Amino acid sequence: MTTTTTVDLFASALRFHPDGDVRAVERQMTGNGSGAWQVATFHVETDADVHADHWEMHPEAEEAVCCLTGGVRLHLRPAVPGGTEDVVRLRAGTAVIVPRGRWHRLELDAPSDLMSITLRDGTRLEKRTDTH
Repeated sequence: MTTTTTVDLFASALRFHPDGDVRAVERQMTGNGSGAWQVATFHVETDADVHADHWEMHPEAEEAVCCLTGGVRLHLRPAVPGGTEDVVRLRAGTAVIVPRGRWHRLELDAPSDLMSITLRDGTRLEKRTDTH
């Protein structure tokens, strides 16, 4: 007999494994090589909560960044040297798909609830050098 329990999405992440298992786990910034996709939900109040001072990149998969409440700006690092950043503004109820391998970061327009869905294997973080 299987026991059904609720999961606090703001305290845990859901990890979807290739074999069909779904587990509630501690959120991770990087993957563990399991091939599992992570669904993580965050309440964020400040730019520090979304590591706005770092670029992030997922080499193994695209990422869905979903704004559930509030508002955020998603910055995409220039695709070519010397190019300009692309900025996508997300309002409540919208999402954007970040291309595989594209460096990105977030900044808040307001306190927000966000959801991230991606395969975290190989995820890299890089400190911004262009901060003001």
